[in-house]
Amino acid sequence: MTSSGSAPILLTCRATRMDRHCATRRLHRLAESAGVRLPRMHPHMLRHTFVTTMLDAGVDLRDVQIAARHADPRTTMRYDRARKNLDRHPNYILAPYMASGT
Repeated sequence: MTSSGSAPILLTCRATRMDRHCATRRLHRLAESAGVRLPRMHPHMLRHTFVTTMLDAGVDLRDVQIAARHADPRTTMRYDRARKNLDRHPNYILAPYMASGT
């Protein structure tokens, strides 16, 4: 557990918290094995997919803000405004694959 009372989501094979470099490498390996080819792939895409998928599913903006741990609701609202322009964004390519559980 961390000092804030929450456990890390991404762990290394040694059960320690992944740093951003390790998470990027893991994401690249997973995408490669899934046949997903995207320019500039990075771990924040997973967070972005999480937030935009919740918004697309109709989850209340306040609940999304809490789940994403955004202190300011304007941060969450940026995702909501931007998702109208994301039809061709890599997150929309990656989200169905992740949702399929493969």
